[in-house]
Amino acid sequence: MHQKDQLNLINRRTFVRNSAAATAGGLLLSQLPAGASAYVAGSDTIKVALIGCGGRGTGAANQALSVKQNVKLVAMADAFRDRLDESYENLMKMHGPSKKVDVPEKNKFVGFDGYKQAIALADVVILTTPPGFRPIHFEEAVNAGKHIFMEKPVATDAPGIRKVLEVAEKAKQKNLNVVVGLQRHYQPSYIEMIKRIHNGDIGDIVGGQVYWDSSGVWEHPREAGQTEMEYQMRNWYYFTWLCGDHIVEQHIHNIDVANWVKKGFPVKVQGMGGRQVRTGPEHGQIFDHHFVEYHYEDGTIINSQCRQIEGCMNRVAESFVGTKGKASTDNRMQLTDLNGKNLWTYRDKNEPDPYQVEHDRLFQSIADGKVINDGELGAKSTMSAIMGRMATYSGKEISWDEAMNSEISLMPTTYSFDADPPVMPENGHYPVPVPGKTKVV
Repeated sequence: MHQKDQLNLINRRTFVRNSAAATAGGLLLSQLPAGASAYVAGSDTIKVALIGCGGRGTGAANQALSVKQNVKLVAMADAFRDRLDESYENLMKMHGPSKKVDVPEKNKFVGFDGYKQAIALADVVILTTPPGFRPIHFEEAVNAGKHIFMEKPVATDAPGIRKVLEVAEKAKQKNLNVVVGLQRHYQPSYIEMIKRIHNGDIGDIVGGQVYWDSSGVWEHPREAGQTEMEYQMRNWYYFTWLCGDHIVEQHIHNIDVANWVKKGFPVKVQGMGGRQVRTGPEHGQIFDHHFVEYHYEDGTIINSQCRQIEGCMNRVAESFVGTKGKASTDNRMQLTDLNGKNLWTYRDKNEPDPYQVEHDRLFQSIADGKVINDGELGAKSTMSAIMGRMATYSGKEISWDEAMNSEISLMPTTYSFDADPPVMPENGHYPVPVPGKTKVV
């Protein structure tokens, strides 16, 4: 990823802070056995490794290095040397004088297997590669006994979700901290609003809508000499095995809020979607719009829509209707009665950046000898988004159990730049899901 792309992504993360979210209530907190966090005592340093050096990884590393504990970045890994170098240069500009970035050449690892060496050198690992790789990186980190920050989504298919759930349980048994980048769960305005919803301020939730409608993201033209695997890795957002489609990679935030409000996960979904504008080979195989009905156990239906088309209405928000009122996150966090009279508005103009808060909480938990484990939450919210994609790709009604038990793996059997990725172009174009024909379970 080019330096401009990295900085734009970091800035975008800051920009969307007011549409981001949080809940400490969804976290598992327990005590570590005596001595388990001794390395953070006194003046000892917490060593961090960054796995995935794109814009989000650079931003996450910056946030980790901005906590109050004594933290040092000691290792970096990425599939591409240029991305690692750009990330390193950016982090040196941000933290170089403080000597918080101490990554010698021997601790810079490039290629598909570099994550293993980087993880071995750290106490805390930051997992920010394209999400298709998250399950294998998460498993390596937990097996090595490391504390973890990993970005959402945590997988792109059902086998990956099952692996993350298995490993998250292992992390719990090992008393390892696992924070997932569903940052709305660390944002005071969301925490307060949803607490009020759960307290019954607008009655029982009977419906709602969640949105992530925007203009889309970057494209990187094919370069001479690239293998197909490198091209897809450079353009990971447009390939389902790497990204999960934008309903999974991006809209997961809003779907996660719906689950949080409903205190559960959807039991079935149905929906529609397609490629109306982004139809060229440079757009890989993903859709440019999705609309999904999420059905919950009590019969409530939450409507979900996401779109990446330029020139259209942009909206990133959630809205819920209760028997006594409404909740909205459009311009500000607000509860009203059914006639529109204000019941509550979040008014703190100095709300902390939730992207920073999630790292503050992670490193404080480590320093205090406690445990945060977002693993199950991250996996099931990701699964909620994946089953929405399953519905739009197939045109079928999909149940939670069908989605969770799907044996269809999207991932490669061989990780190498000389290997064929799971989807290959046909006559210059990539095969695109066709509702009514595409098999998803």
